[in-house]
Amino acid sequence: MSTIALNNFRNVVSRGLGTPLMVVALLAMMVIPLPPLALDMLFTFNIVLSLVVLLVTVYALRPLDFASFPTILLIATLFRLALNVASTRVVLLEGHQGTGAAGKVIESFGEFVVGGNYAVGLVVFAILVIINFVVVTKGAGRVSEVSARFTLDAMPGKQMAIDADLNAGLITQEQARTRREEVAQESDFYGSMDGASKFVRGDAMAGILILFINIVGGLAIGLMQHNMAFADAMRVYTLLTIGDGLVAQIPSLLLSTGTAILVTRVSASQDMSGAVVGQMLSNPKVLIVSGAIVGVLGLVPGMPNLPFLLFAALCGFGAWRIVRRQRSEAAAPAAKPEPSIESPENKELGWEDVPPVDVIGLEVGYGLIPLVDRKQGGQLLTRIKGVRKKLSQDLGFLIQPVHIRDNLDLAPNAYRLSIHGVPLAEAEVMPGRELAINPGSVQGTLQGVTTRDPAFGLEAVWIDAAQRDYAQTLGYTVVDASTVVATHLSQIIQNNAHQLLGHEEAQKLLDLLAQAQPKLVEEVVPNTLPLSVVVKVLQNLLEERIPIRDMRTIVETLAEQGGRSREPAALTLSVREALGRMIVQSIVGMAPELPVITLDPQLEQLLLDTMQGTSGAAGGFEPGLADRLQRSLVESAQRQEMSGQPAVLLTSPQLRSWLYRLTRHAVPSLHVLSYNEVPDDKQVRIVGSVGQAQLSGR
Repeated sequence: MSTIALNNFRNVVSRGLGTPLMVVALLAMMVIPLPPLALDMLFTFNIVLSLVVLLVTVYALRPLDFASFPTILLIATLFRLALNVASTRVVLLEGHQGTGAAGKVIESFGEFVVGGNYAVGLVVFAILVIINFVVVTKGAGRVSEVSARFTLDAMPGKQMAIDADLNAGLITQEQARTRREEVAQESDFYGSMDGASKFVRGDAMAGILILFINIVGGLAIGLMQHNMAFADAMRVYTLLTIGDGLVAQIPSLLLSTGTAILVTRVSASQDMSGAVVGQMLSNPKVLIVSGAIVGVLGLVPGMPNLPFLLFAALCGFGAWRIVRRQRSEAAAPAAKPEPSIESPENKELGWEDVPPVDVIGLEVGYGLIPLVDRKQGGQLLTRIKGVRKKLSQDLGFLIQPVHIRDNLDLAPNAYRLSIHGVPLAEAEVMPGRELAINPGSVQGTLQGVTTRDPAFGLEAVWIDAAQRDYAQTLGYTVVDASTVVATHLSQIIQNNAHQLLGHEEAQKLLDLLAQAQPKLVEEVVPNTLPLSVVVKVLQNLLEERIPIRDMRTIVETLAEQGGRSREPAALTLSVREALGRMIVQSIVGMAPELPVITLDPQLEQLLLDTMQGTSGAAGGFEPGLADRLQRSLVESAQRQEMSGQPAVLLTSPQLRSWLYRLTRHAVPSLHVLSYNEVPDDKQVRIVGSVGQAQLSGR
């Protein structure tokens, strides 16, 4: 029967009926008179509930393990107040019949606990109220208030620490999500505890008021309505009231103690008894000195010698046990175990012994560790997070986390950037100083260590932080060491974005597009093109510094052109033409004109004939022609940039890809467009031309 009742109770709670039924029961207790037997059962349940809650708070490893405590505390307080109302009704209505009129529990606490002496009962009740109200409840309320305030103040720092660990690759996305939820739960818990402690304080005050109301009301009813003698009325109603008060105050004191224990706990995963024993009895000197003092007091004539000497002996015994345990623990690591089959030296190699290659790696010398340590004021992790977020928005796919590690092989102030484990750049910075970069139009010179900006190779000077304002007035761009590393990282990622996009990233982009355009994605992959071809097209676009944010246009173009060709180069050309408006807008913005450099028609035809004769290779050029063409394009692009306008080379679609590869390293700022990529609403203005005459004159 008990199992059936328990299952029925669980079914009621699981259906969401538990809370409404509890509220109705509390209201019924306040309105409907209860018989003495029901009061005995409910008072006993109240004591048991308080003990259970207290023990849960003692054995909880962390405060969040009992996150429902504020709600339980509120419910227990309301339940106790409802019992006070019900018991007060019975005491006032039936109290003239004797001390057993309100049930055996109240009678026992009134007769047995305080010896039937209402004067002693009043003193005991007053002491319990003082302990509960003045000491435990007030202290717990103050601790709850301070904990809530400090928890809310520390919440942004904890969130930033989680983001820093995620950016550094120390935790996964799932672990970061779990830690963020714990931070939010912690703030909610301490905020709720701050409010719940006010209920406990109010409950203690209500107990005092109910005591005086019951005594005064009972005397009035006993003298006026039941014609009792003053002494009898005083004895009966006072004992009943004190019994009622003690039955309510003891569970209240237990819950207040549980509240104080929970809010004073630290957030370490250790039960309270283990923490107390581990911290108080870890040093044997404490017990030795305490035992010596107590032993000396036990030898003083007139003192209670037996208790003092007994506890002095216990302290000495405890100190001896602690010293013995510490010596055995210290000797344990010195004992070298015999080699076994399972020892690390004899363990068979497995795939877990092959470390994975970091997609993006940053190695720092030991002198740069403060830059990545938030406890020492390092800002590099925050800068790297900003770089990843900005590049992810600009390029159109999520940039992988940067794995940071120290490398003792590097110089103290050096760092190394790598992609897929291959080092691509290495430079040095000077922590504590700032880098003043010369953008080309400064008004004077600075005292410091001359160098070059690692990202773009501009002339720069490492200066003291006190010179920052002066350097800025001279026209220098001043940044700190963390920004230098982050900017260099950003430049490396942009130049190698095509290496960061793989099948996993491409599939994620297609999955996101499929949420809005499922039929479109199904038509392309795998019905029209394999995923590997789509990946190659996206990589080609990124290699030519074309963002892939507009995945819908890219996939629509692949769906249209994929049936004609599966060649990634041809598909990339078609996608570039579809993205022409975005490409041109990124170059000249909203300007109506597009200033361009062109090739002389005869030179362009010569290049086309040569390309067609060699199947798109540059091997058919006469020696030196490609070199002279490159130098001529570099000079034209530099003149265009010096005039404050973007450098754009406009050519035929067949030559565009080859000319881009020819000039991308010599002049990275030169944009190479084909005729088909210029939108109709842009007016083309030719600002320069490269012909055979210029090339032959070299």
